[in-house]
Formats: sequence, structure tokens, C-alpha cells
Amino acid sequence: MAEYNYIKYKNFYFVWQAMKRRCLNIKVPEYNRYGGRGIKIDRKWLSFKGFFIDMHLSYKKGLTLERINNNKGYYKSNCKWATRKQQANNTRTIEKALRYFFNGKLQTIREWAEELGIKRTTLDMRLRQYKWPIEKALLKGGY
Repeated sequence: MAEYNYIKYKNFYFVWQAMKRRCLNIKVPEYNRYGGRGIKIDRKWLSFKGFFIDMHLSYKKGLTLERINNNKGYYKSNCKWATRKQQANNTRTIEKALRYFFNGKLQTIREWAEELGIKRTTLDMRLRQYKWPIEKALLKGGY
């Protein structure tokens, strides 16, 4: 087993602490969205050593711990490391987000904006406020 160094893995340690706090501490505001709705932590991960063994090899500084299925708990096969942007596309609210079909793809406004290099706010206004057709909204200069 690899030995762990708390100094070297300080950010990794903070991720572990935050996961436990969200799921186990009823006094923190995030508790209702995690522990309060039944999100559990693998018993092995209640100790930093167990979490470290399972997750340290794939960790890179700046990444966040993401649950693949947001309705399931924190355990090795349901967790991965992700950027904040990747994680924003895997939230419970994204399941309810409007999706637009164009050129054989169904994507959210955020995903279309990123792919086409359009500001998300601009694309959102075109589609939802101005009610432009999808083809016009996705073309940078309109028609």
C-alpha cells in the first residue's frame, strides 16, 4: 500500500472532509442535498486511509469528487474526479434542463454554447427570450 503524506495531499484531504461534512453533519447547509436525502458514504471511506487507497492514484490537483449517479452514494465505482465544468453538467438540475436538437445532437444551452463558441447567456437569450428557431440561434451571426 502506498504511504500517504498529509502535506502533499492537503487538497485531496479537504475533498474527503467536505464529502463527509455534506453527508454526516446535519448543521451544514449542504446536508439537505446530500445526507438529508439519503446519500451515504462507503464505510471504508469514513477513514481517510480507505478513501486514499481507492482514489489517490487518479487524483489531480484542482479536480472535484463527482458521483457518477447523483442519486447514489460515495463509493469507488460511483465516483470519479472531474473539473468543475464537467461536474456542472452532472447535477440533478441538469436532468431537468431544456435540451435542443440540432444536427443529430440533443444538448443543453450550456453544451451548445461551449461547442460553438457562443456565450451561454447570449444563446439563452436567443432561444428563450427572443424565441429564435434553433438553427438561427446556433449560427453566430444569425441567418
